[in-house]
Amino acid sequence: MTPRASRPLPASGRQRVRSAFVVGLAEQLTEREWQIMETVNRLRLVTGRQLERLHFTGLSGKSRPVVRWRVLKRLVGWQVLAPLPRRVGGGLRGSGQLAYALDTAGERLLLLRRNLRKDDERIRRPGQPGERFVKHTLAVSELYVSLVERSRLDGYRVDEFWAEPAAWWPNGVGGWMKPDAYVALSTADVIDHWWIEVDLATEAVPTLRGKFLAYTDFANRGQLGPGDVVPRILVTVPTEYRHQRLSRILAGLPAPADQLLFVAMHESAVDAVTAALHTPG
Repeated sequence: MTPRASRPLPASGRQRVRSAFVVGLAEQLTEREWQIMETVNRLRLVTGRQLERLHFTGLSGKSRPVVRWRVLKRLVGWQVLAPLPRRVGGGLRGSGQLAYALDTAGERLLLLRRNLRKDDERIRRPGQPGERFVKHTLAVSELYVSLVERSRLDGYRVDEFWAEPAAWWPNGVGGWMKPDAYVALSTADVIDHWWIEVDLATEAVPTLRGKFLAYTDFANRGQLGPGDVVPRILVTVPTEYRHQRLSRILAGLPAPADQLLFVAMHESAVDAVTAALHTPG
């Protein structure tokens, strides 16, 4: 349910990133800086505040935003990260409201690390995104951040989380299932797989119904997704009205929609995907 990104990120005023610079930079980056790059690559766009909640939690309250600002400023200066030319939330101030994408040096650093590890994960640097794309992508990123934060309290693991297009999966008839994200959560006894659809109430309801039917068809044809199962699908929505409307659509779909597709408000999404982890039996 994501609007497409468009033009490449602008390169005006930027220096060419040379191979020697990338190799030298790889030798001095901290583990936290590598983790930040991996997170931005995983999610495509992440705000400074979201990165702070993921990677700076070991610092005290007052020093946390200061250190985060210094680290992100350094990574931007090295062309590892690229801040978007607008602040999330319009008039809100501070680097915490900037959204960051992977920049040229960050892309090449991760490729270098992948080659050393013989890793085939894709490196993704988005084009210059529009406002709807930014809002939607950051909503997906917020779900990931919230899941990680809850995992620190509840003791489950976030084994996998991939935003689209890395979350896409062959549908068995030459096309693709295109969820906004794929999530795998686990405890010592349970592994749960989910496909996530983040709805911002901008897509036509008939279009959504067609997408829901594609999921039921996938299951009815005996297709399997990640983990050799059919992931359950959670649709997150922004308003109670939208929740009621999509719930009515799901109620009218053929089996196994009642066991496969679920709707939750954005703020209840973490509860929805973690509830089964703690259900006896």
